[in-house]
Formats: sequence, structure tokens, C-alpha cells
Amino acid sequence: MKHPNSFKATALARTLVLGLVYCALNLFFSVTLFAQDGNAGIQEATNQVVSYFDTGCSLMYAIGAVVGIIGAIKVFNKWNAGEPDTNKVAAAWFGSCIFLVVVATVLKSFFGI
Repeated sequence: MKHPNSFKATALARTLVLGLVYCALNLFFSVTLFAQDGNAGIQEATNQVVSYFDTGCSLMYAIGAVVGIIGAIKVFNKWNAGEPDTNKVAAAWFGSCIFLVVVATVLKSFFGI
């Protein structure tokens, strides 16, 4: 004699197994549908990085301008205060501004962009 709830348990187990099989097949086919050529993905990434490079260089120039203005104010304050190390501070701030501009320009020419 069968237990009265054995039919419900069997139907539930069958439904769970079919649901898991369905989910596994759905996952497998969706992954294969979205697969693409590796070269196309690398080329797309390269195109995106190249398109961001000009914006990055503009950002470097803007940062250089802000650093230059801050440096000019600091050097001017030191010069008005009569501090003896004004030349050293002026050279350091000027060098940092030149470095930012040169790095952006050299990176452009190095990568051929």
C-alpha cells in the first residue's frame, strides 16, 4: 500500500528535476549565444581606450594648469615674504607643470595616437 502523499512527493521531485534541467539548458544556450570572437573584443577595447586618450590628455593639461596657478601663488607669497628658498620652490613647481605637459605629449607620440 502506497502512502497517500507519495504521489505529491514524486510529482514535486519530478518538477524540481525538470526545472533544474531547464535552467541548466537555458544557461548553456544563453552563454553560447553571447559568445563572440576574442579578436573583436580586444579590438573594441582598443578603440575605446584610444577614444578616451584625448580626454585624458586634456585632463592632464587642466591639472597642469591648476598646479601651475597654485604654484605661482605660492612662489609669489614666498617672494613677497622675502624667504631665501624662493628659487628652489619656483623650480619645483615649474618642473611639476612641465612634467605633466610632457608626459601627456610623450604618451601621445609613444602610442602613436
